[in-house]
Amino acid sequence: MTDAANPFAQLNHVDLPAPGRKSPVKDAPPIESIVASASELVPLLRSRAQRTEQDRRVSDETTRAFHDAGFFKLMQPARYGGFEYGFTAFIDVVSELARGCTSSAWGCSLGAIHQWLVATFPEEAQDDVWRKDPGAIVCGSYAPATMAEKVDGGYLVQGKWLFASNVDNSQWALLGVQFPPEEKGAPPTAGFLLAPRSDWSIEDNWHVAGQAGTGSKAVVIDKPAFIPGHRKLTFAEASSNCPPGASVNANPIYRIPFLSAVPVCLVSPILGTAQGAVDELIELAGSRVTRGAVAGAGSRLSEFFPVQSRLAEASASVDAARLLLYRDTAQVEQMALDGHVISVEQRIRNRRDHAFAARLSRDAVEAVFASVGGAGLSLNQPIQRMWRDANAISRHISLNWDAVSSMVGQYLLGLEPKGQY
Repeated sequence: MTDAANPFAQLNHVDLPAPGRKSPVKDAPPIESIVASASELVPLLRSRAQRTEQDRRVSDETTRAFHDAGFFKLMQPARYGGFEYGFTAFIDVVSELARGCTSSAWGCSLGAIHQWLVATFPEEAQDDVWRKDPGAIVCGSYAPATMAEKVDGGYLVQGKWLFASNVDNSQWALLGVQFPPEEKGAPPTAGFLLAPRSDWSIEDNWHVAGQAGTGSKAVVIDKPAFIPGHRKLTFAEASSNCPPGASVNANPIYRIPFLSAVPVCLVSPILGTAQGAVDELIELAGSRVTRGAVAGAGSRLSEFFPVQSRLAEASASVDAARLLLYRDTAQVEQMALDGHVISVEQRIRNRRDHAFAARLSRDAVEAVFASVGGAGLSLNQPIQRMWRDANAISRHISLNWDAVSSMVGQYLLGLEPKGQY
């Protein structure tokens, strides 16, 4: 599929004013060059997509291509060779990759966004991850699945953490834990600890119907492992306007509250998948001639009104989702640059739009899949895989419309919102 077949392709990357599309790093490549590198990889990713799903992980070769293109440097601090771009640039790159392969884009997305998240940890933790290997990337399992034991100088942890996407290609793991209360009678606090690859093993338990190629296996620590206290970040710190890393990374992108922007790492792959599905249908409809069991034999798919209408619907849904994400993300980037606090109202609005953009993108893929008939069920037909992947992503707890919309409705009705924002 070439962009020449899609007359709207040149309009996909809306150039809304956004500080995050400008790098403060002198020698950083322009974002247009990085997006162009992503575009060049789309045909290769598309050709590898079925094998990626069968292997249930992103390959070493694809990961190396992502490294070589500088995608994992996108939001990494300049002190470690990174480019310090923001979330709007991130959306551009990851959504473009997802036109070729959802799972591969998801692996890149999580690896790239965690470079930003690690940069919000204390400086010593950042040094641990990148001082010897500036190219190290981090997988993560956010749910606080186990209680950390406080000991002299840090914590002991043991347990299993599920859904650690791209774990096979990662050198560190971001583990969600519960920290013991600081005061007697107080509740535990949730947060993250950073553990190197030498501390954990991988349990190969990722056998799923959608997003199979993400390699979202389990991280296992069989025996208590010591993690120094400086590799700790609480959820409260991550959600603040001044996490520990803000004192060493001057760029305001590192002062954006965690949930105000980070979920774009989950939405960008489904957004790009929806655009990829539109691309595929345009190409397929122009060449496929129906056989017609009863009627309609010998007609081009492009001649059917329902196909035309669904294609228009899918195209509009993708554009609407993209505009929502760009507007919200550009606003929080500008507010961070101006030194303004991201309000509760804006945080909840952004969470609504993350989930709604995912819903719009899923609906776009649904509309495309409804147009391809029985031939679309073949495992070598990309649209069926996009359909399964899009439905899998839309069920992620951070994007689940039932969960997020109820929190938004509570806030709009003056009730205490129950959820993460």
